[in-house]
Amino acid sequence: MIATILTQILGALAVASALMVVLSKHPIRSVLYLVVTFFFISGLYIMMNAQFLAIVNIIVYAGAIMVLFLFVLMLLNLNKESEPKTPFKVYIASIVSGGILFLVIITGLKDVVLVTESGDHAAIGNIGLVENLGNVLFTKYIVPFEISSILFISAMVGAILLAKRDKQIID
Repeated sequence: MIATILTQILGALAVASALMVVLSKHPIRSVLYLVVTFFFISGLYIMMNAQFLAIVNIIVYAGAIMVLFLFVLMLLNLNKESEPKTPFKVYIASIVSGGILFLVIITGLKDVVLVTESGDHAAIGNIGLVENLGNVLFTKYIVPFEISSILFISAMVGAILLAKRDKQIID
């Protein structure tokens, strides 16, 4: 009973802070609300007994990526004086396109039936253990795992080549 109420509170707070990310006019406040959203989502992971995912979410997203976002925003030095004036037609077009997108999503989701498969789930007492995650990751999902590792390695090689090329131009 208490777990259900706490899960609902964490979910509501996560949705509220996610709305504040979108509705905040100041970009740095928006990033800080996103960090708060990640913490609430980590709380939901803990409530689902997925402690490993909660810790990874805090370390990777709330830690590294949000620090990068804040650094970029502070480096860009965004202010209202340098911002061009947006015509009223753009506001109308964005509202209409957002409404159309909302209708398309609702139409697509109206016939969706939520079904859980029991094949990838461990026993109730073992949910959230890193051993079960690794077992499923390296048996059933080995091909997507290897494809993502190739993607990450190619991104690292590209970043190294870009950094090396910039140094050669400076010298």
